[in-house]
Amino acid sequence: MFKIIDILQSLKRPKILVRAARLGLAEYNRDRELRRITKTTQNTNPQAVFARLLAHEHHLEDARCNGDASYSIQHHIQVLTAVLAEAKLIIKRNKNAT
Repeated sequence: MFKIIDILQSLKRPKILVRAARLGLAEYNRDRELRRITKTTQNTNPQAVFARLLAHEHHLEDARCNGDASYSIQHHIQVLTAVLAEAKLIIKRNKNAT
């Protein structure tokens, strides 16, 4: 659990991007969003999904910082929202397991 929190705290993103992602949590639908973002229906293991989403988010952050013309802030917000949602799910499951 602490590793997840440490990972999230180490992300240095613009406040407006993080704020938008947090607002997206209210409307987040795990099945729908992960199917769209990951292009797969196998989304059962939150730790694996978190790792995959985090790698994707790092790629988007690199594209943003480098001014890549293909960068989409909307997609970045969606992926960052999914990262936050998966982290919450992992933390919740770990608390329930103890």
